[in-house]
Order: sequence, then structure tokens, then C-alpha cells
Amino acid sequence: MANLFDSTTVNSSKRSTRQFKDIDLDFGRNAVTNDVNKLTDVEAVKRSVRNLVLTNHYERPFHPELGCGIRGLLFELLTPIVAIQLERKVEEVISNWEPRAIINDISARPDLDRNAYELTINFYVVGATEPVTVSTLLERLR
Repeated sequence: MANLFDSTTVNSSKRSTRQFKDIDLDFGRNAVTNDVNKLTDVEAVKRSVRNLVLTNHYERPFHPELGCGIRGLLFELLTPIVAIQLERKVEEVISNWEPRAIINDISARPDLDRNAYELTINFYVVGATEPVTVSTLLERLR
């Protein structure tokens, strides 16, 4: 009988053998297979974190509890207290709904000139060694 080896004992790379895959929500077409593009590894987790942060409660069918609910805070005055509330809401939604991300730091800085918040999320992807940063500008639309 042949000896069977686990890929983690043979593989010398620093990355985990587990690869994360998600569907690209831009719905771009793969030129070779004519199927929807896929996001893999770090890009998949980054897109998932961004989508969780920008999703409001009751936006997803059959999952009303999924969402961050930060849009309501964007209509408050730009103060450090509201920035702390934003950071806490973002941390809560990521820790509850994205098990592939390990949060390192979350920063919400008020930008008084644009009447917005610069949100920066630093995290590690499970199985990766480098930290990942997702930045977005949170501003109200009306």
C-alpha cells in the first residue's frame, strides 16, 4: 500500500493549503469559460469585509440580522464619539459574520472638509502572514 502524505507536511510554503473562493459581485465574465469571475484568497475576504460594512440591516433577504447599520450614524455630527461608535459597529459585524478575518485595527477618522469618515480596517486573513488593509470613505448621500 502506498504511503499517503498530507499536503501540509509536504508543502514548504508559508501559506495555508486552504484557498478561499467567492463569486465576483461585479459579475464580470471569464473570457475562457464564459462563467462569472471568481475572487480568491485575500481579495475574496477583502470584498466580503467591505460588503459587510456597507450592508445595512434588513437588506439581505432571509437574513435581517446581517448588516452593520452605519448609515444612521452618518447623519450625526462629525465627532470623535460617533467615530468610536462606527469602529465598534464595524468590529462587531466583522467578528460575528466573517470568520476568515482576524481584526488587527479599525480606525474611523472624521474628515470635516468632505463631511465624511475615512474608515480603515487592518486585519489578517486566516492562513496568510501579511496584514491586509481595506479603506473606504463613508459619506452620506443626501
